[in-house]
Amino acid sequence: MSDPSKTTADPEPFRVPDGDLDDLASTLAKTIAEVRQHGVILDRLGSEPTPAPVETQPTDEPATAGKAGSEAEDGPASVFILALGGEAYAVELAVLSDWVNYLFLPVYGREISTTRPWCAQWHEHPEAVARLHALWLAWQQLTDAEAGLSGPSTWHRDHLDQALEHLRAPDGPFAACTTSPTRPNHRVLATPAPEQLGLAA
Repeated sequence: MSDPSKTTADPEPFRVPDGDLDDLASTLAKTIAEVRQHGVILDRLGSEPTPAPVETQPTDEPATAGKAGSEAEDGPASVFILALGGEAYAVELAVLSDWVNYLFLPVYGREISTTRPWCAQWHEHPEAVARLHALWLAWQQLTDAEAGLSGPSTWHRDHLDQALEHLRAPDGPFAACTTSPTRPNHRVLATPAPEQLGLAA
């Protein structure tokens, strides 16, 4: 009588061609980044307070009465990253970093040169953070289905081209940073102090 364990052959191991491994790794990294971004957005939405019912104002009061107080209670009046602080800023910067690293740079990064500097530590340059965040906010709005078929074209023309012109300019926020991929450099340039501008009290 034959041994049943010897009649069934072990299955051949599944092998992925080496050329496909990079594609799989890239796809997996993008998927993980998207899941992380969705998680951050869901956490942010879950932590937002439920809006209070709107109270009608008496006709003899100005329409702007009490606005400053309600803004202070509800949080920042702006979604712009420079208006945020503390944990809210850190959360927004993390989501922005995913967009910059996995969409903006792979598609629009272009080669680093003396006429197009870049900095791997862009998040330490306040102007770069502000410009990239504004670009990302516009991207969210203009690539949404409600923006219509011309939304992406409008984003490229009105937002991306202008942002790249300033971000990657030789005298832009990365002027003292990397101008050659073989020589990485990072330095935040000093900005004028208020007393130098004649604004000191």
